[in-house]
Amino acid sequence: MTQPNRRSFLTGAGAIAGAVTAASVSKVAMAALPEPVIQTTPDTAGPLAPNSGRPYNPVVTLNGWTLPWRMNNGVKEFHLVAEPVAREMAPGFKAHLWGYNGQSPGPTIEVVEGDRVRIFVTNKLPEHTSIHWHGQRLPNGMDGVSGLTQKAIPVGKTFVYEFVARRPGTFMYHPHADEMTQMAMGMMGFWVTHPRARHPLIEEVDRDFVFLLSAYDIEPGAYTPKIMTMLDFNLWAFNSRIFPGIDSMNVRLGDKVRIRAGNLTMTNHPLHLHGHEFMVTGTDGGPTPRSTRWMEVTTDVAVGQMRQLEFLADEEGDWAFHCHKSHHTMNAMGHDVPTMIGVDHRDVARKIGKLVPDYMVMGERGMADMGEMEMLLPDNTAPMMTGQGPFGGLEMGGMFTTVKVRRGQKPGDYQDPGWFKHPAGTVAYEFTGQLPEPARAQASRQRAASEVPFRDVEVRARKPVGSNGHSGH
Repeated sequence: MTQPNRRSFLTGAGAIAGAVTAASVSKVAMAALPEPVIQTTPDTAGPLAPNSGRPYNPVVTLNGWTLPWRMNNGVKEFHLVAEPVAREMAPGFKAHLWGYNGQSPGPTIEVVEGDRVRIFVTNKLPEHTSIHWHGQRLPNGMDGVSGLTQKAIPVGKTFVYEFVARRPGTFMYHPHADEMTQMAMGMMGFWVTHPRARHPLIEEVDRDFVFLLSAYDIEPGAYTPKIMTMLDFNLWAFNSRIFPGIDSMNVRLGDKVRIRAGNLTMTNHPLHLHGHEFMVTGTDGGPTPRSTRWMEVTTDVAVGQMRQLEFLADEEGDWAFHCHKSHHTMNAMGHDVPTMIGVDHRDVARKIGKLVPDYMVMGERGMADMGEMEMLLPDNTAPMMTGQGPFGGLEMGGMFTTVKVRRGQKPGDYQDPGWFKHPAGTVAYEFTGQLPEPARAQASRQRAASEVPFRDVEVRARKPVGSNGHSGH
């Protein structure tokens, strides 16, 4: 668990006097601009318990943190700084992104239903920006759509947004100025409005995790995303982290667990939990009526949507949690590899090897080889399929992590407990007895005995022509 650092971006009366307001904010409030708080690591920070304002049960942001605030005459004040950041997406792989307060995504903002909120937004980007408070009921002039509801925030200036958090739920924030570029560069953040009293549709839970789904197109060896990509992204992330860089979600056996996710990619993501059933209890429209809830193990999160999943963690173990689009659980390097399964090209490989000494055969027996080979990668490149577990290679990447359920995990302890120790006799094992004769061979002999003419039929699959085979995830 890490703690954020403080760094002053605006110093002196001149800088403060240059601030521009988008709302009617008193001069007294503006004279005391909150000092911005900066996070320098991608680690999962512990829950930030409220020390002022209304009480609530705080969330934990996966590989992220919650933005501290101050109370100013009954108003909860935050300070976001839009700026270029260096985000470690996985160990050994960093990306040059844009974000807020030192990281991408920005910090989670937590408030309570009925709170009056004032958010100072300082623009340290090379172009103008704005912030849209996705899903909030607020005055039209606070909606953050540059050109429509406000002027864009110029470079070096600070705008102020102020409104009342009117309804509890799961929300997010992102730019609405040059949106294509700024979201492709990683500008987004999570927002949670807690209920101010017991709510008939919102259960109290023991663990409450949040994260955003994001996608990037970064060439192997490069640092900066290609912002013009529409669909063919090669890095699929939870909170701008890719496996094995995504922390596990660690809970106690018997905990009630809530996972909140928002989708700011260009495609849908079927999120799948192993070993447990969950219910979707809320969207960005608010908590769902109980009559609409049913048990699931996979739920789809469409573009621009939020989902709340809730379940009882009543099975010990290390349970996978991932997007069920299989190409979203691998990293770059593999998206343009042709299918070579069943192709014996040893002679060709020998000839090419004479010309290119480092030439390697890829995918001849399937892609599992990619998780095993010691392939030389460009600097600053995440392997396509990677990660080691207690039984060997996981052969994963992208949107993959685990929910670790432990009997001995203490209340409030979010530390990784390590790999699960399986009780004796509960792990799949190798069968070493005599294999029975395949049923298909018996059927074939019976067909021959009946003298019914039989002709083998060969089916061949062919990819569509005119596509790189990986568009339209």
